[in-house]
Amino acid sequence: MTSLLDRHDVLLADLDGTLYAGQDAIPYAVDAVVAAAARGVRTAYVTNNASRRPAEVAAHLTEIGFPATTDDVMTSSQAGAALLAEQLPAGANVLVVGTEALAEEVTLVGLNPVREAPGAVAVVQGHNPDTGWRILAEASVVLRAGGVWVATNTDLTLPTERGPLPGNGAMVTALKVATGLEPQVAGKPGLRLVQQAVERTGSTAPLVVGDRLDTDIEGGHTAGLPTLHVLTGISRPADVLAAIPRQRPTYIAADLRSLPRDADELSTAAARPGWTVEVTDDGGLLLSGDGTGSPEPGLDALRSLCAAHWAADGGPFQLRTVGDAAGIAAAELGLATTGADDVRAGTGA
Repeated sequence: MTSLLDRHDVLLADLDGTLYAGQDAIPYAVDAVVAAAARGVRTAYVTNNASRRPAEVAAHLTEIGFPATTDDVMTSSQAGAALLAEQLPAGANVLVVGTEALAEEVTLVGLNPVREAPGAVAVVQGHNPDTGWRILAEASVVLRAGGVWVATNTDLTLPTERGPLPGNGAMVTALKVATGLEPQVAGKPGLRLVQQAVERTGSTAPLVVGDRLDTDIEGGHTAGLPTLHVLTGISRPADVLAAIPRQRPTYIAADLRSLPRDADELSTAAARPGWTVEVTDDGGLLLSGDGTGSPEPGLDALRSLCAAHWAADGGPFQLRTVGDAAGIAAAELGLATTGADDVRAGTGA
């Protein structure tokens, strides 16, 4: 058996929805990260959330039990500031739509953060719960004048203990609609943040771990790295099954307890024992079997469905189950809501 921890030397782990939700650690995540460290596999905390300083993120992680130092934290605010520094002369004025933590990162790369449009030649935009119309209006003025626009991330929602709430991507979308422009994206799924994390850790075999297909998993694809999708946050089984190619994970797990398991058992590359998936002439999926021999029949059904559906080009799906066990597995995954042998409609992520 070769586990994920045998194959990889660093976990490039997302935070919101993967390790914690709001102020609370996600069940089993702390123990999994501690156990990985004991086996010599470091966790780098790679977050799209640009609202807090790396030291603040590290302090929160430590408070809820994760082994973390400031050097272990890589934020999209750092990646965004670095991306701007590559394009602007030293001392250039950058309008900051975000928190003081983001403004400090702009200063650290030799640029001058400002909060009003006059004199600004660029906009950097990160999550701030207090973002409102006035600062968005200032940003619009800079962008319409030809300013460089870097978004730290484009997550439409942010997982919290109250459920998903508007994320930075929602505010970025407001500016996109107002200006007709598109930002450069520093965080996932852009390349810069993941690339920066690999460089800073010195990893030779990293694994990208996350809960969102459109940021974490796509970010891994962008960097050419293997990915583990955990079902603890935003993207659910139906989203995974219908995922477009650049958002399809290498591995699927319920949570981080699966890190020590045989990597092949978590893979989406082939059908798992106990399940058979047939792609029908009309493009539908027919799931049969009972998951015999599987430690987690439902998730093995999902992995089997993904392997077959993606091999047939994937996309939106129609699922039919044959037999009680298949119907129960589909229902547990949220792919079916009634008895077996009915047709279910699947929707994309």
